[in-house]
Amino acid sequence: MLPGRFNRMSHHVYDGEVGLLKLNAMYGANGAGKSNLIRALNSLRHFVETGNLPIEFYSQTFKFDKDSQKNDVYLGVEFINDNVPYYYGVTINQGVVIEEELQISGMGKKDDYTLFIRTDSSEEKKLNIVFSREVTEDSEASVFSLFLKNEVLKRNQPVLFHMASRRNAVFKPFKSALHWIVRNLEIVMPNARPNGLTLLLESDPQFSRFAMDVMAAFDTGIKSVEVDTIPIEEFFGEDDKQQAQRITAELHANPDKAFPFRTPLEEVMVVLEDGKVFAKRLCFLHKTDDGEARFSASEESDGTRRLLDYIPAFYAIIKYDKVYLVDEIERSIHPLLIKELIRKFSQNEQTKGQLIFSTHESNLLDQEILRPDEIWFAEKNKEGATELYSLSEFKEHHTIDIRKGYLNGRYGAIPFLGNLRDLNWNEHAEAN
Repeated sequence: MLPGRFNRMSHHVYDGEVGLLKLNAMYGANGAGKSNLIRALNSLRHFVETGNLPIEFYSQTFKFDKDSQKNDVYLGVEFINDNVPYYYGVTINQGVVIEEELQISGMGKKDDYTLFIRTDSSEEKKLNIVFSREVTEDSEASVFSLFLKNEVLKRNQPVLFHMASRRNAVFKPFKSALHWIVRNLEIVMPNARPNGLTLLLESDPQFSRFAMDVMAAFDTGIKSVEVDTIPIEEFFGEDDKQQAQRITAELHANPDKAFPFRTPLEEVMVVLEDGKVFAKRLCFLHKTDDGEARFSASEESDGTRRLLDYIPAFYAIIKYDKVYLVDEIERSIHPLLIKELIRKFSQNEQTKGQLIFSTHESNLLDQEILRPDEIWFAEKNKEGATELYSLSEFKEHHTIDIRKGYLNGRYGAIPFLGNLRDLNWNEHAEAN
């Protein structure tokens, strides 16, 4: 997300310790590795948030190299939170964290400052953690660091996971880094659905107005979105009494908790209000000649549901300095609609967050929407590994039709169709 030397669309660069771009689009053929980049960051986020080593780190090795199961897996990310640049990286080998580090990054201008470094060995236990001077010289914090090393930390857990509940002021930068990874970094995979959208629409009037404005602007036919509140006995009915009783008991034990009940096409939130349990679900009101028609989320089109799924993301990156990574952003949405949605974000000069997405939608290759340094291509090298490179390397003039150039193979990162053209389907049609 570092900007190149371009003067156009200067509002796409957020000023700060270092300039950062607001948009990034990744293109490439199927199987080029675009989704793997997003999945890798999602796995890192899950690891830090839950403390559980994702199964991918055991099972999904680089299969073009037969020895890769014994090689290190390294993931690292450099980011800025509260105007402080951080670098966090973790190295894993055969289910053991053999190195983990958190630094305040010098951004190449000054020396990095190590907050902690943790080392181990995959062959035998050699766990060691070295904390910054602020931690070791604080009598309370230094006791925790020893306790963490000797009693708490598992060899397949990250140190950063254990910083969530630290209250000592010396751990503030540790918690800041943790907060960015688990709260500011949001991953949206193709089949992902936002959590708690029903309750957010009901509880936040500003978000609700934003959602209504977006839905109305894209001519979905929806007049308004409302939340239906249904007694739990009525929602589950006679055939599912036991599930209703189980959820009711859980909510009485945890009255501040909302219980999500998902179907493939909609989310229902079950909550405790005034001592009673209710199911809350979205309903959509459409204009008709006779007044209005009421639809549930499951009765709406895939495109309408997908548009609704994106509304929390666009709301967040307009208002907050969050980062959203979206895989296959165009899925189930008309090309012109997704282009206008990205264009709206691109042209808005008051945004605060960043949007990174993978796509096959060539209509987005428009230099009025994206800068050359915001367009990246993924392509496999001869070893089968993914390499990323930017459109800015081609030094194209801002008037060039980059969509046409991309489809003609000028920048690479497109499917090779030669073998497909040579297929003789008639042989199969004529075979007995």
